[in-house]
Amino acid sequence: MAFPHRPDAPELPDFSMLKRLARDQLIYLLEQLPGKKDLFIEADLMSPLDRIANVSILKQHEVDKLYKVENKPALSSNEQWPMAFWVAFLPSVGLVNADKLAGRTRKYKVIFSPQKFHACEMVLEEEGVFGDVSCDEWAFSLLPLDVDLLSMELPEFFRDYFLEGDQRWINTVAQALHLLSTLYGPFPNCYGIGRCSKMSYELWRKLEEEEDGETKGRRPEIGHIFLLDRDVDFVTALCSQVVYEGLVDDTFRIKCGSVDFGPEVTSSDRSLKVLLNAEDKVFSEIRNEHFSNVFGFLSQKARNLQAQYDRRRGMDIKQMKNFVSQELKGLKQEHRLLSVHIGACESIMKKKTKQDFQELIKTEHALLEGFNIRESTSYIEEHIDRQVSGWPGLLGTVCHGLIPKDYRSLKTQYLQSYGPEHLLTFSNLRRAGLLTEQAPGDTLTAVESKVSKLVTDKAAGKITDAFSSLAKKSNFRALSKKLNLIPRVDGEYDLKVPRDMAYVFSGAYVPLSCRLIEQVLERRSWQGLDEVVRLLNCGELAFTDMTKEDKASSESLRLILVVFLGGCTFSEISALRFLGREKGYRFIFLTTAVTNSARLMEAMSEVKA
Repeated sequence: MAFPHRPDAPELPDFSMLKRLARDQLIYLLEQLPGKKDLFIEADLMSPLDRIANVSILKQHEVDKLYKVENKPALSSNEQWPMAFWVAFLPSVGLVNADKLAGRTRKYKVIFSPQKFHACEMVLEEEGVFGDVSCDEWAFSLLPLDVDLLSMELPEFFRDYFLEGDQRWINTVAQALHLLSTLYGPFPNCYGIGRCSKMSYELWRKLEEEEDGETKGRRPEIGHIFLLDRDVDFVTALCSQVVYEGLVDDTFRIKCGSVDFGPEVTSSDRSLKVLLNAEDKVFSEIRNEHFSNVFGFLSQKARNLQAQYDRRRGMDIKQMKNFVSQELKGLKQEHRLLSVHIGACESIMKKKTKQDFQELIKTEHALLEGFNIRESTSYIEEHIDRQVSGWPGLLGTVCHGLIPKDYRSLKTQYLQSYGPEHLLTFSNLRRAGLLTEQAPGDTLTAVESKVSKLVTDKAAGKITDAFSSLAKKSNFRALSKKLNLIPRVDGEYDLKVPRDMAYVFSGAYVPLSCRLIEQVLERRSWQGLDEVVRLLNCGELAFTDMTKEDKASSESLRLILVVFLGGCTFSEISALRFLGREKGYRFIFLTTAVTNSARLMEAMSEVKA
């Protein structure tokens, strides 16, 4: 069922060191304010902070009260104690001014994470509090969510860079890569594609040159690094997910590696927060599985568990004592996790049945294969009023140029469903390249031009209209053909024994991002992929840097760090884990944040929920 690692699979580096470093720096910053203190934390930092240092660690370093700061300032009840602010930026200004008006004096420290920007200090100066606060930086940019998954927890990265063109996070990426190479040795083979990847890579290399010697002589632990921009492959991120971990994310929203399961899952009146990682023995066996296989696996697991419980019946006192002391606790924990995941599956099934999920998947597959575009467009328009995330984006990205009539119709439906305030959202979809309208004449080919010269103007107009009713031949179509993204299978695709990465989309589509990584690793360069790079509009933005590295072991050369700038999905992670098992690699994932179709569309939205 699950994807066990091959016996010869290389060992993963120990990323717990990153947590320890972040915790030590945090403690150092807290101790700069001696005595008792209150800590005001921005809401988005609560979950990452909890993964690094829990409340008991903060209490050990004299943090008295913690306040979650959202839009309005919370007031500290302790008038004499210092306060540390965690990037709770504008609210912190309000608190300082409130204290001034009340005649209170105390020390303030504003801690910026992952980095301090000059613009922030300018705002403090404009608000008249710059002289009242000390500023510091918590360079915490890499959070290990699992043994093979690191997140920068920067969900804003996607919108800031790919929509607004804001390059401020590129330095943060470069610093994160520099930290990894300092701790785990140099990367002998580097590949990348996309403007953001290239800029991040170049800045990282400058940092390496400036601190030359830090990694010299170090034995590389990771043989390859691959940087990839999210806009190289929007299609994969916009598809509905069908592997278990992806479905849990789409349905319940995984945040910082954990998920809150409500009463509908726990079958009680309370919610349960569950950490989803390799330590959860049930989850680790089903996370990468196609959802159609999960129920069968959990049923078998339940039967095996019951059989282990039933062994007690024939035990004598000594055997029972050993069973209770050595096995019972583990069995109870496994039973608890099993019931949680069965509850999650049942809840997913109910929600997806209600959404007519199979019909949605069928329409997605038709779009990906380029069939029934007109019918798919009509279907999407009908379902936009149900506000199904990602549809306009997926349609626009796959077709890459809707005919004006379809574009106007889609826009009208979208605004009627989501409200006229989403006019700017629609504009953002266009700006980011998620939705495009064909310009007049785009579909007129040389053949059409010749035909039009042989007939009257009126007839020529009709012929042009007929050609225009077909979707423009898109780069995605050409890429799909070139990279064999739509597998041709005789008979039904076997999801129980997958043959390739397409299983993550029910055998209908191999993720473009993952296929690119596979092809480049096979060639050890972009050589032979010139046409693919051109179709991706990345002519000057695909790069390879291979250094002669005698110290690289054969084991390290089978470890690959994939860096997704703008977010990656659990489907892509599952696909590459599968590829790794097939080829004898182990993949490590570094992403600015985990994403999915709903998050991408929210990032485009101008109307915040």
